[in-house]
Amino acid sequence: MTTLAKPAMRPARPEFSSGPCAKRPGWTPENLQNAVLGRSHRSKLGKARLQDAIQRTRQVLEVPDDFLIGIVPGSDTGAVEMAMWSMLGPKPVQLLAFESFGKDWVTDVTKQLKLPAEVLDAPYGELPDLTKVRKDADLVFTWNGTTSGVRVPNADFIAADREGITICDATSAAFAQDLDWAKLDVVTFSWQKALGGEGAHGILILSPRAVARLESYTPAWPMPKLFRMTKAGKLAKDIFEGATINTPSMLCVEDAIDALKWGAQIGGLAEMQRRADANLAALAAWVEKTDWVDFLAADPATRSNTSVCLKVVDARVTALDDDAQADFAKKLAAVLEKEGAALDIGGYRDAPAGLRIWCGATVETSDIEALTPWLDWAFATTLEQLQAA
Repeated sequence: MTTLAKPAMRPARPEFSSGPCAKRPGWTPENLQNAVLGRSHRSKLGKARLQDAIQRTRQVLEVPDDFLIGIVPGSDTGAVEMAMWSMLGPKPVQLLAFESFGKDWVTDVTKQLKLPAEVLDAPYGELPDLTKVRKDADLVFTWNGTTSGVRVPNADFIAADREGITICDATSAAFAQDLDWAKLDVVTFSWQKALGGEGAHGILILSPRAVARLESYTPAWPMPKLFRMTKAGKLAKDIFEGATINTPSMLCVEDAIDALKWGAQIGGLAEMQRRADANLAALAAWVEKTDWVDFLAADPATRSNTSVCLKVVDARVTALDDDAQADFAKKLAAVLEKEGAALDIGGYRDAPAGLRIWCGATVETSDIEALTPWLDWAFATTLEQLQAA
C-alpha cells in the first residue's frame, strides 16, 4: 500500500481528454433542442443553423471580415487536406514537423501529392529552426502541436511580404491562443477541441490570398469530390454561406452553436484564452514543486496552454528502457481512470511516454487543482507496483 494518502476530493469533471474534449461547463443534452432533425440540411431552416454556426465562429474567434468560413467534412484533418490538395503545387513547399499531425502533413505532401518539399523538423518537445522559413515558399504547419504540447510563440517567423501562402492547422490553438490573421491564409480547426464539441466536422477559414490561389491554380492530380472548392475556376462560395459539400450532422452543428454561445456569454475570445492560461498556470505551479514530473516542452514560451504534455523524470523510471517507461505511463493513467480522477490522459501513441492533460477553456481551473494531488498519488502507487514486481 502506498504511503501517500489517497486524496479526499476528485475533480468534479474528470474529462481531460485532448479530443474530443470536455463539454462546456453546464452542458446538458437539453441544450440541443433547436437541432434541425429529420429535415434536409439544405432546407431553409437547416441552412440557417449552418449560417448561424459560421457567424458565431466569426464573432467569438474574431475572424477578419474579409476571410471566409466553411464547415467541411473529415474534422480538422479533412480541412487541412482540402487546402493542401487544392492549393499546393505552384510554389516551393515547406512543412514544419514537430509532432505527429505535422508529420502526417509531410506524408500527404511528399508521398501522396509527390511534391518536392523541405521539411523543417524537430523532436517532440522542441520547435524547428523557424529562421529557415522562406517567404517565397508555401508553408504548412501546426500552430499548436496537440501531441507534443509545443506551440509557436507567435507568427513573427512568417514574412509580412510573403509570396507563398500559409496553411495553419490550428485545431488545438483556436480559441486559446492568439492567431495572427495577417500572417495566415488558411486556418483549420475542429469543434471537438477547444469548443468541447463533437467530431467529424472541420472548419476551414480562407483569406483573400487563399481564394486567389484557388481561382488561379488547377492541381495536376484528380480531385476527390470532398476536396473540391471551385466550379469552373471560381470559388464555390455557397460552401462558405451555409451550404456543405456533404451531409453534416445537425446535432453536431447545434452542439457547436451551443458552445459558441457559451464562449460569447463568458466574455468571448479573451476570456476563453484567460481560462486556458489559468489552467496551464495551475499545472505549472504544481510541476514547479514536484520532482518526479516536468513539461515535455522545456521552453515556457513554446509551452501549450491546451494540450499540456508531461514527462516522468524520476530516475527510477527514466532508468528503464523505452518500452518499460511507456508501460509505466500507461499504468499511471490507468490508475487515475480506475479511480475516476482523470480520464483519457495517456500521452499520444507516437509521442514520448508520459501524460497529456487538456487545459482548454471548457475545463475548470478548480478541476486542474483537484487533479494534481491525484497525479502525485497515482505516481507513488504505480512506482510501488513497479518496485514490488
